[in-house]
Amino acid sequence: MLDSWNDGPTKSAIVDFVGAATAEFAPEERVAVFDNDGTLWCEKPAYIQLDFLVRRLAEQAAADPALAAKQPYTAAAAGDLAWFGDAVTRHYNGDDSALKVLAGGILSAYAGLTVDEHAERIKAFFAEAQHPTLGRPYTTCGYLPMIELLRYLETNGFTNYIVSGGGRDFMRPVTSSMYGVPPERVIGSSVGLDFVDGQLKTTAAPEFLNDGPVKAVRIWGRVGRRPIFAAGNSNGDIQMLEYTAGGPGPSMGLLVRHDDPDREFDYTAGAEKALGLATEQGWAVASMRDDWTAVFD
Repeated sequence: MLDSWNDGPTKSAIVDFVGAATAEFAPEERVAVFDNDGTLWCEKPAYIQLDFLVRRLAEQAAADPALAAKQPYTAAAAGDLAWFGDAVTRHYNGDDSALKVLAGGILSAYAGLTVDEHAERIKAFFAEAQHPTLGRPYTTCGYLPMIELLRYLETNGFTNYIVSGGGRDFMRPVTSSMYGVPPERVIGSSVGLDFVDGQLKTTAAPEFLNDGPVKAVRIWGRVGRRPIFAAGNSNGDIQMLEYTAGGPGPSMGLLVRHDDPDREFDYTAGAEKALGLATEQGWAVASMRDDWTAVFD
């Protein structure tokens, strides 16, 4: 079931944990949570959702020169993905100044659409968009070893959830086909919704930024159980991993390390604190270079 994992300490830790967990916990207690960006699929050179949003921001900038003169529309119009990536990296290092500017544009980008219209636009994006450097459809940018891990846990009675800082409604149209995780088990950032004339419509008001401590809070709010397995890759996953480790009985935290420039990317920006805590907290670290025989299917 873990065919794309090299034999070694990380794979052994997963197998040993699953053996202990299945002996200790009833199936309904076997809850596993996975971050998405950088944990289940690529997040470089920019988040996949940013590609979707930047296209919309560029459209808005082209239609309104006043918008084009300010961020994030200036960066979108110029195709400056580095500005967006830097805003997120600065957030993970405690500086939210650029993220607040970005959030303002994101929140207004699709305001007023029904949730069904929004989902159709997302499906159309995934039907044609490709990763800019890997040259493959975004829907094939899921990490094969992590998808195998989802199936391995599922086979052993676990219920898998996606708990991401990415948009809940952006992920939901593709999580079933990519990961086997249905939309009702996707927990992500969200905007407010209004019920108007029998339809749910998106607003420009933020609801949740599902990151950092909020991940732990919302896991409890949505699932009603403490997970016993958690996988992430960034500083924004620390509290989710800590929450998972805080319960009685066996638990496991896993960090994905991006250290394979030939098959994916090599970076630690936004993950320095999490990786620094791994040994102290007892989290396993999956090296893309050393632990995975393949990155993509």
